[in-house]
Amino acid sequence: MDITEETRQLEAADKKYIWHPFTQMRDWEKEPLIVIAEGRDCFIKDIHGKWYLDGVSSLWVNIHGHRKKELDDAIKEQIDNISHSALLGLSNVAAIKLAERLIRTIRDSEPEKKYAMTGQQEESGPSSSLSSLCKVFYSDNGSTAVEVALKMAFQYWKHKGVDGRHCFLSINNAYHGDTLGAVSVGGVDLFHKVFGPLLMKTFKAPSPYCYRCELGMEYPACGFTCTEKTEEILKAHHNEIAALIIEPLVQAAGGMIVSPPGYLKAVRDLCTKYNVLMIADEVATGFRRTGEMFACRHEDVVPDIMCLSKGITGGYLPLAVTLATEEIYNEFLGEFSELKTFFHGHSYTGNPLACAAAIACLDIFEREETLKNLQPKIKILEDRLAEISTLPHVGDARNRGLMAGIELVRDKTTKEPYAWEEKMGWQVAYHARDNGLLIRPLGNVLVLIPPLSISHDNLDRMLEIARDAIIAATS
Repeated sequence: MDITEETRQLEAADKKYIWHPFTQMRDWEKEPLIVIAEGRDCFIKDIHGKWYLDGVSSLWVNIHGHRKKELDDAIKEQIDNISHSALLGLSNVAAIKLAERLIRTIRDSEPEKKYAMTGQQEESGPSSSLSSLCKVFYSDNGSTAVEVALKMAFQYWKHKGVDGRHCFLSINNAYHGDTLGAVSVGGVDLFHKVFGPLLMKTFKAPSPYCYRCELGMEYPACGFTCTEKTEEILKAHHNEIAALIIEPLVQAAGGMIVSPPGYLKAVRDLCTKYNVLMIADEVATGFRRTGEMFACRHEDVVPDIMCLSKGITGGYLPLAVTLATEEIYNEFLGEFSELKTFFHGHSYTGNPLACAAAIACLDIFEREETLKNLQPKIKILEDRLAEISTLPHVGDARNRGLMAGIELVRDKTTKEPYAWEEKMGWQVAYHARDNGLLIRPLGNVLVLIPPLSISHDNLDRMLEIARDAIIAATS
């Protein structure tokens, strides 16, 4: 298609006015742009009319496909009523209905076993099951959901009269967002190191990154040495730690690092043993991404606080939720003069349009039996990843559900990575883009997170394009 004057103006205006996230803008200004104008199902179309498979669900948020009629209709119907009303000192119909629906969804996902804090330590802590995650605090995105969780955990101990719990424990290679509290509990030096002087004190435990174990061990012979190191930190510093925060099963932005079976439960048990709150950051893993509604469900783990966002509205509007137990909520109750209020909020907290989209999103899960239909797709993905893993420059191909990472290496035997400046992940992404697939790598790790609604044929096509792109770029 001929480049029109309008498309030229759009591309020029982008380079003149927009500062893109996580982007080296000097490179951006030199490179051709992909400007998206339309979406349908698992495809997105640029302003030149070319269609692409959306291999990362528009940054992991799109679940049911673009232009899903039920989501379109829910938002249009809500617009006819009201588009926004503050939640400070007021409430709104959509926010109330969504909160009730989320709690019901949580309870429907409740595991049979409970891994809650025992309260056997010097300071008694909360006891929780999924059914006790019963209070919904709204915000706008994953970072703010995490900020809310951190502040809740800190203030919870204050209200209990426990002094000194002013630190957090997180996991190396973790990513919890880009606000300063979230960065403080992050563990990706590439993103976070520069902000070091601004951050609060945290403790860091080893990552369950079995392919590149930082402790030099091999799974399963290691016997979960990483959790032993975690316990050493908790044993020495539990009186300082308000909460441990973890991405259940998959450290997504850290490189699609999939923890081995049993690791998550072991961490939950340590939190219980040392009377430390557990925050589950399910921003990326929630809403069926790993094959269950929530990743914690795979190991029957119950957090004390849970953070949700990304797929909650099906990729339509910004919305986030921080769920807390009754025990935590009750510690914020008191006389007006006691100032126990949780002093945190956002202008768009509980936005009715976003809440309406989220309700419709949950309806679709039930009506279309998403979980049941997901299993054959996971099998396709795992079979094709097994093939891709045999390529000479693929060191590891890993997944949980429809979240997958393909780690590229210069040398398969030594696991030598490609140098950062070679941009090998991007070279593969450019080849894929030329053949109709949009993906965004994390360094040398190719990320594949398609919409859950993707058809078997389109999933197979996505993986074939990815395989061919790897061969083309690394040959």
